Amino acid sequence: MNIYIGNLPGSITEDKIKTLFAAFGEIENVKLIKDRFSGRLRGFGFIEMPSNSEADQAIKALNGNRVEGNDIKVRPADPGGKRGKKRFSKKRGFR
Repeated sequence: MNIYIGNLPGSITEDKIKTLFAAFGEIENVKLIKDRFSGRLRGFGFIEMPSNSEADQAIKALNGNRVEGNDIKVRPADPGGKRGKKRFSKKRGFR
């Protein structure tokens, strides 16, 4: 299962995330998202766990936990395409 981790502090590392989630089971992959230009962390990432039951336990246990001063958000990752499309409203008063 692919898991979204949000509200991460800028000082977090992939090793720290692995250590945090390793208590709940096997970890396949950790990906922290960085800014393309500055290389700094953008405050979120993804972790992949092969077992759905272990992933569910990790989500329930870690969501809202304080990590290096931030309350992290942990939830199943959106596989893409399930979120509604953004709608742009027409501005009125312009011709």
